[in-house]
Amino acid sequence: MTEELRLLAREVARTAFGFEELRPGQEEAVAGVLGGRDVLAVLPTGSGKSAIYQLAGALIDGPTIVVSPLIALQQDQVDAIGGRLGGAIQVNSSLGVRDRREALDLVKEGGVEFVFVAPEQLANDESFSHLSAARPSIVVIDEAHCISSWGHDFRPDYLRLGDFIERLGRPPVLALTATASPPVRRDIIERLRMRDPLEIVRGFERPNISLAVEAYPASEEADAALLETAEQTPGSGIVYVATRRRAEDFAEALTARGRAASAYHAGLKATERDEVHHRFLDDEGAIVVATIAFGMGIDAPHVRFVLHADPPESLDAYYQEFGRAGRDGEPASARLFNVLAESGRRRFFAGLGELTEGELQSVVDAADPTDGESDFDALVEATGLSSTSLSNAVDLLSAVGALRLTDRTIEPASEISADGVIEAALEVQETRRAFERTRGEMMERYLATSACRWQTILAYFGEPTEERCGRCDNCRRGSADVAVEQPWPLETRVRHPEFGVGMVIDYEGDTVTVLFDEGGYRTLAVPLVLERELLVAADE
Repeated sequence: MTEELRLLAREVARTAFGFEELRPGQEEAVAGVLGGRDVLAVLPTGSGKSAIYQLAGALIDGPTIVVSPLIALQQDQVDAIGGRLGGAIQVNSSLGVRDRREALDLVKEGGVEFVFVAPEQLANDESFSHLSAARPSIVVIDEAHCISSWGHDFRPDYLRLGDFIERLGRPPVLALTATASPPVRRDIIERLRMRDPLEIVRGFERPNISLAVEAYPASEEADAALLETAEQTPGSGIVYVATRRRAEDFAEALTARGRAASAYHAGLKATERDEVHHRFLDDEGAIVVATIAFGMGIDAPHVRFVLHADPPESLDAYYQEFGRAGRDGEPASARLFNVLAESGRRRFFAGLGELTEGELQSVVDAADPTDGESDFDALVEATGLSSTSLSNAVDLLSAVGALRLTDRTIEPASEISADGVIEAALEVQETRRAFERTRGEMMERYLATSACRWQTILAYFGEPTEERCGRCDNCRRGSADVAVEQPWPLETRVRHPEFGVGMVIDYEGDTVTVLFDEGGYRTLAVPLVLERELLVAADE
């Protein structure tokens, strides 16, 4: 049956899309969805992820709902589909009341195949009732890493998607992303409640992107080097910075040097951000100096360089950001300017806000089981927590079986007893924070490594390799050519008395890095591990 579905996918790809052949991962993903399976596809930028749901949607009766985080990204996809394949519309806050209702009526009547929505729209009773009445055949989660509590783009509204999918009748789920390390992939599967999903992970390496880290003793020197690099590197580029002020300052400095540079951050008006966005897409020599507010869904194939003035909090974030370079397959570069004096003091561990015992207790108290359920907005007001903090609190309390988040309400999973619940939730939080710290440590390791940088990144994403890229700064200077003893072959499953079971993913010098299922990324000294027999094969 699987081979028949693959042949069908190829035929439709050729006749409806004009594809002579499908790219690696596309065919397997389409066949999986056609076979009724949940699918998690982690495919590199430019690999045609949108073609997967377009092909599957064209072959299955019933509308395809695509949950996408950005209105601009939704509009791009609607425009790309046009009137083909049954047509496409978007349902989001950009529409007026009348247009939105007309769009929803069209969906309910079965007049359109692809419906693009933001996750927030599913919490709208009117929108959800129309979508549910249309009996969707597939639910697609685009940029699926946003659902992960480990993800740098974490959005609380994504936590509700698992419940929404169940209420839609549980059609097959297709989760798509260009970047997801093994912990993030596991988080996506759990939060979307995917059932025995087909996991397709292909090609994290981008052979056309050269990587480099430049280290400087002080920020003034690093900033000066970055400005010089941005000024002298031809073509369009993105410069990532940590703050809005730095975005403004760098853009002004580059403009003074004769480069067409614009700042982009959340503090700008929507019209100003749109103007910067469109200018960047149209001008092949433009530079955008941005916070992380810029980039997701930006399909600009001509980006020749991505520079970082400040290291991101994880390699997940870094890969996502520098991966916006070279989408046309032509040579591109990614450089990170590291200030040695600031090493270890940055925002590496800022992925999760830490909730106190009192804050968790306030949520338990406000979600009185005698009331049956609590309105989400009312709980925000009652607890004084932000929407994000409340979502995180509910997530922790649901993880220990106390609460359940559904659309805009919070329901007690059972009679809530404070005894043990708060302590258990705090333990879950500490486990997650410990895991997050190991991700930050891997970012630090990338900054300091003398090994092949692509080897380090591929190992982090669960694709360890002994092949050096030959084009990163360490390969060019020869520091990556040192032979390393490997007591346990790459990808060996091992067990540690404290960290549990994991997979050997990397070696450097006399250290081995293991990605533990529960303990996160750990770099261990090989001589000590051998002396104390701390690692054994997992099946022993």
